[in-house]
Amino acid sequence: MTTSSGNSSGATTTTTTVFLTLGSEDGDFTLLMNQRKRKRMESNRESARRSRMRKQMHLNELAVTKAQLTSKNACLATGIAVASGQLAAIDAENSILRAQLVELSRRLDSLNDILSWVRPGQSQGHVYTSPDWFPNQRDWNSTYLNQPIAAAATSHDMLQY
Repeated sequence: MTTSSGNSSGATTTTTTVFLTLGSEDGDFTLLMNQRKRKRMESNRESARRSRMRKQMHLNELAVTKAQLTSKNACLATGIAVASGQLAAIDAENSILRAQLVELSRRLDSLNDILSWVRPGQSQGHVYTSPDWFPNQRDWNSTYLNQPIAAAATSHDMLQY
């Protein structure tokens, strides 16, 4: 701080000097605030950069997960297609077997009817009963067990055997 010269302008000079001293402190304060502001801006930039990096890493992980799930989905779709094909084949085979069962049951009924006409009193001893699992519980005749099975037979075809 400067000393006053003893005149009225000295007081002004002293005030000016005080103001300049405060001004330089204000300048230091402004400089300090600017430094803090710059540090905060740099810190914010660094934080934003780290945030962008985390976001990019997360996007990369999501892309890898998407690729894995897409691959797994394709494998599952293939498995479903194979299983569906096997199911269709088994359903077709089951339908054929059911049709053969119905046909054999009809043939057995016809043969048992023929036996009852040919041997009215003797047929009781030579007729076999069907197993418990057979759905219609029909009688079987041992002389016709080795005959070929036709998938579809008419009444004319049944009388040939």
